[in-house]
Amino acid sequence: MIRLSTWHVPGAGAVTRTTGHRNDAPKPQKRRKLCVFIDISSDLEAALIDLSLPAWHLDGSFLAPTTIERYRTAMRATPRFTETVTTLRDALTREGGGYAVLRLGNLAKVLGAGDRFRRLVTAFAAEVAVPFSPFPRWPLWKDVGVKINKDPGKSSGIGYNAFHMDLVNATLPPDYTSLLCIRRDPLGGGLSILSDPHAAVARLPEDRRALLAESSYYYGNFFDLFSVGEEYKPFPILNGSDPGEGFVRFTAKMLERSKLGQAHAAAAQQLADELVRGQISFMLQPGDYLIVGQRRFLHGREALHSGQEAVPAADRRLLLQLFLRAPAGDGSGA
Repeated sequence: MIRLSTWHVPGAGAVTRTTGHRNDAPKPQKRRKLCVFIDISSDLEAALIDLSLPAWHLDGSFLAPTTIERYRTAMRATPRFTETVTTLRDALTREGGGYAVLRLGNLAKVLGAGDRFRRLVTAFAAEVAVPFSPFPRWPLWKDVGVKINKDPGKSSGIGYNAFHMDLVNATLPPDYTSLLCIRRDPLGGGLSILSDPHAAVARLPEDRRALLAESSYYYGNFFDLFSVGEEYKPFPILNGSDPGEGFVRFTAKMLERSKLGQAHAAAAQQLADELVRGQISFMLQPGDYLIVGQRRFLHGREALHSGQEAVPAADRRLLLQLFLRAPAGDGSGA
């Protein structure tokens, strides 16, 4: 039987904020939120340790259908794989769901973080949606490491990475963003944070929601990208869909890095505050694979612990990022 670990994780408490986060922003609420981690069974682990999948091939930006079929055939022959995938999909698509952490730490310990392990994780991802890379200059899995001299608020920086959706300014953003933990911060920082933007929007007054629905928001550059549509500029944060549906096109970074009108900036700031109030947080362990439905949750990261300069580059926190595109009509909202 699949071990489905569910427990209540309190919203992040007093964590030091760094560049990119207002010091007077409200603290997360103390209410407790449900967090789901999926442990695979020991017999599935044993079978996957012995399984060697072939190298993947891409069809343009996407994992090739022939690769998906080969992976699926091999994985479905292992015990409890189908049951595990059903549990994973349910966590991502059920009402109130939208994210899941597949715990593959034992596999990572045995196989390491190289090609064999990454192919197994890719096979799990392909059961959720189609893996693809929007960045032609990077491989399918993109490294998200730690760069001391990088902008602290960026994903590879050392500071607070505020709530956002990936490729917010594309007309066709990825339906899912996913992160595979290879190494956690050895100093203990870098909690992953998630928040439900639809719930946050519902707590806003009507006049703020009206401003968020106007095409008055900008963020980021748009060049050398594949399979994510065209540049969306300006864009509305709310797209007029029924509550709980559609993207909430938000990144808190727009508050400092884009020229927004005063009223629209105030509405976006209030949404940012509500996202912090409703956030959940947890620490990804090596081998944990986090999948986030971008139509249901925004994500970010607390600051890494101070002292990163003293940590050798090869020992610093390392995640791998993979984007997924849901086939049309699969019920994910894509």
